[in-house]
Amino acid sequence: MAAEKFAIHVADELLADLWRRLDATRWPDEIENAGWEGGTNLAYMRSLTAYWRNGYDWRRQENALNSLPQYRLTLDGLNVHFVHQRGNGPKPLPLVITHGWPGSFVEMVKLLPLLTDPAAHGASVDDAFDVVVPSLPGYGFSDRPRERGMNPNKIAALWVRLMAALGHERFGAQGGDWGATVSSALGLDHPDRMIGVHLNFIAGRFLLGGTLNEAQDDEVAKQYLSQLRKWWDLDGGYNHQQSTKPQTLSYGLNDSPVGLAAWIVEKFQTWSDCGGDPERVLTRDELLTNVMIYWVTQTVRSSMQLYFESRERPLRLSRGNRVTPPVAVALFPKEIPMPPRSLAERGYNIVRWTEMPKGGHFAAMEQPELLAADIREFFRPLR
Repeated sequence: MAAEKFAIHVADELLADLWRRLDATRWPDEIENAGWEGGTNLAYMRSLTAYWRNGYDWRRQENALNSLPQYRLTLDGLNVHFVHQRGNGPKPLPLVITHGWPGSFVEMVKLLPLLTDPAAHGASVDDAFDVVVPSLPGYGFSDRPRERGMNPNKIAALWVRLMAALGHERFGAQGGDWGATVSSALGLDHPDRMIGVHLNFIAGRFLLGGTLNEAQDDEVAKQYLSQLRKWWDLDGGYNHQQSTKPQTLSYGLNDSPVGLAAWIVEKFQTWSDCGGDPERVLTRDELLTNVMIYWVTQTVRSSMQLYFESRERPLRLSRGNRVTPPVAVALFPKEIPMPPRSLAERGYNIVRWTEMPKGGHFAAMEQPELLAADIREFFRPLR
């Protein structure tokens, strides 16, 4: 089946309902001078919501997104939404870039032109890519899976079919967050299809038997495990809830736009290299447009399902179960704790390891130029 062109159009009635809900928000109280230590700051959330209601222009953002070449293709009974931006160069290299949670395909808007038209941005025309940015199943404008089992390995298999349908039998993969896990699954399950895998995140527990509690056989692994446990104790509550009881959480998040925004924006404040203020690196429009993708499609429940599915079948990497195609890792300093290279090499054939000067978890949005340059340099000898 051929891909069909797609354009976003949110009904006026849905927007009117959003404004009504914003106006009717029942605000919680807050401990004095709490900052962000207990979660999303109340004063910030009030300010962001006032802008959302009175200053944010969804139609303007919708039109901007519709300037991208968007499509949907039916795979295994699911309509998969994706952007397919052709490269401007003599031989563009096909590349699938996968987003994560709580992101969406809009994470890649600033990255796309840097990869598809490098000559227009001070790089070599020979480094052009044909870029495909799918929305994960259950996210945004992709269909929600109706049955259990949609985990990163199954998504990787869908991406192989998607790329083949677009004429790409071999291609590169890139991603952070869940996108890194799906890209790792591509390299693990479909190595013959992979030109190379570029990651800006590695979920280190996948190198530790899928758990945080197993004894490790060297000091490097023990030290990293200690760091990871501390992070989980302070910041991992969302993951535990989404991987165990996503349905319960979804009632409030699907009903309250402010609740949804607070849940999502907290992660951008905590995980980005922003010095505590997310608007140092991202605009309010960028933050809210990403939230709107979840709100208008009502996909917060289905997006969290990926955590639930992956808890039952985590990706497990080891010396005997490695990603064998060439792998590059871009390490951004404010990223969620990442394993040291010596540990990462147990599960990956790492040929490039770059420590970035700035940036955090949402690298494509925060530092698109740095990420694009590293992607170009990694794939250059693999073309």
